[in-house]
Amino acid sequence: MSAAGPPVPGGGEPVRGPVRPSGLLDVLNVASVLLDARGHIVLWSPQAEELFGYPAEEALGQYAAHVMVHEQHHDLAVKLFADVMATGEGWAGAFPIRRKDGSTRLVEFRNMRLLDDQGEVYALGLATDRSTLRRLERDVALSTRMVNQSPIGLAVLDLDLRYVSVNPALEQINGVPADEHVGRTLRELLPRLDVDTFESGADEVLRTGRPLVDLSLVGRTPADPDEDHAWSLSLYRLEDTAGTVLGVAASIVDVTDQHRAGVEAEAARRRLALIADASARIGTTLDLDRTARELAEVAVPELADIAAVDLLDAVVGGRRSGLGPTEPAVIRALAVRADRSPEGLEAADPPGQVARYGPDRLVTECVRTGQPILVERVTHEDLARIARSPEAAEHLARAGVHSYLAVPLIARGEVLGALDLKRAGNPLPFGRDDLLLARELAARAAVQIDNARWYQNARDTALTLQRSLLPSHPSVTGGLEVASRYQPAGATTEVGGDWFDVIPLEGGNTALVVGDVMGSGISAAATMGRLRTATNTLASLDLDPAVLLEHLDRITQSLDHSIATCLYAVHDPELRQCRIANAGHLPPAHVRAGRPPKLLDLPTGVPLGVGGVAFSTTTVDFAPGDQLVLYTDGLVETRRHSLDERLDQLLTLLDDPTRPLEDVCDLLLRTLHHPDNHDDVALLIARART
Repeated sequence: MSAAGPPVPGGGEPVRGPVRPSGLLDVLNVASVLLDARGHIVLWSPQAEELFGYPAEEALGQYAAHVMVHEQHHDLAVKLFADVMATGEGWAGAFPIRRKDGSTRLVEFRNMRLLDDQGEVYALGLATDRSTLRRLERDVALSTRMVNQSPIGLAVLDLDLRYVSVNPALEQINGVPADEHVGRTLRELLPRLDVDTFESGADEVLRTGRPLVDLSLVGRTPADPDEDHAWSLSLYRLEDTAGTVLGVAASIVDVTDQHRAGVEAEAARRRLALIADASARIGTTLDLDRTARELAEVAVPELADIAAVDLLDAVVGGRRSGLGPTEPAVIRALAVRADRSPEGLEAADPPGQVARYGPDRLVTECVRTGQPILVERVTHEDLARIARSPEAAEHLARAGVHSYLAVPLIARGEVLGALDLKRAGNPLPFGRDDLLLARELAARAAVQIDNARWYQNARDTALTLQRSLLPSHPSVTGGLEVASRYQPAGATTEVGGDWFDVIPLEGGNTALVVGDVMGSGISAAATMGRLRTATNTLASLDLDPAVLLEHLDRITQSLDHSIATCLYAVHDPELRQCRIANAGHLPPAHVRAGRPPKLLDLPTGVPLGVGGVAFSTTTVDFAPGDQLVLYTDGLVETRRHSLDERLDQLLTLLDDPTRPLEDVCDLLLRTLHHPDNHDDVALLIARART
């Protein structure tokens, strides 16, 4: 690159002609005096006029000893002049002179003999004030001493940013001898540094004259080619006393320790932020798969490029699992995430898949021993122990996986599985700090995962019990076409006690039941099962609906203070009627062709288990094609809408009496049941056959 050149008038071509004297010559103000063989002055420079006080017209032609030397030093001056002229050897030293005004001054002389083309001999004397010369010598000596002994690297570069000189400290910093610097640019000498930053900074200093202080420079030099170092660089423009730009001076201080401390502090801050983020993001629900996904999402890309959360299959099933030295690990993948690494995703087990990892696999060793596995630099042989198969190992190789870390998920003293981490895009290998962070994340997440898997096991048990207690009815029974649905609550709560039933009766009649036991979990499901059994038994006695509810009320009172709502209806196809009694339940919807659907106006009654209040039976006409829609409150109740608004929406959806009942069930659940609803839903729809 080409640096800024010397100033030019008007921005055009450089000025042609004599170059101005340097500032040093101006300061020394060297006087020149030329003597012939007889010792007479034949040349007298303007500086000599200033130094001795005689103008040229007074000095020229005069005997030099009479003009320049005090009488007491006359003989010594003549002898020195004669020795130079006779031997041809120069003489240098300090000599007192006399000025025209009579004052004396100590002057530093350099005398030498000259010979012209005619064979004539002359003596040339160069003289300058000795005190000025000594002051400059002291300044130069001090500067040289400071530069050579300074622990700060110092350099001078010319206008093309080529090294002119460097001090010993910079030799050590760069790991290059001083003579190898001279004439070369930084880019030629140290290409592994951030050369662009240096050159742009130097260009700016040459152009503006404003120093750049504490510029950060990072890279590697031959002094330590395997480690990055950081330097603080300051740049200054060099000018002579006439303002001519000479080049750039650079000072360099190694600040690697401070830089690394800053990097470590920033890494620690990011680790704390990641842990705080993990605390907020992991375990937002008691859903096992979602909790695993949250852990993987926190790990990528802050900690790894590819992350997988795997549990031992026995642990997912609620069983304890211990592996012997020769046993494989049967692992269920729960979540996998990759940052711009499709090959990494190809190598991972898909979520939900169960895979068998041999005893030699690293993840097997991790879950068997309960200890983390760290492979800082992965080899081809390591990939074979990381992947589930040779094909997966090839995917990992193509993805560029170069570092691996597996940490166990341990909760309450039990190894649940492993957090499996890989780096491909991030060039840094996993280190000790990464291991500590991964273990912290795994420890926090393992508790949430354990809570989720135990909750899921308990919920699955309750749901299995509840489903086993719900009826399996034909689509056509007696004079009715029937469809039903049961929808468990969202994963954040336990199953409830909602139920429905379709009970064939004598004479072609059919009893329709829907109910809701207050509470949740196995207890509610068990209570629901007992009430359903009792309802079936009482229905076989052909009791009036109100009388049947009275019996159920007494039974409910004996079930540990249980409370339940219930709607019981009996359809008589010959009379084309439904007799309905309500125990604190939401009213059913009546759908008839040619009329808008409506909610039946029934005496609400009190819930079962309250006692002391009689129930009543209402008779409703139920012609062929009519529909009766029975449901529990989980279908229509939400926290954000009024119940009346939701019931109106229900009736709006029942606008087509000819729609197939299965489609009606799906429509109602899809439209009305919110995913975040914390209650389960029982839905039963019956249509009178023609």
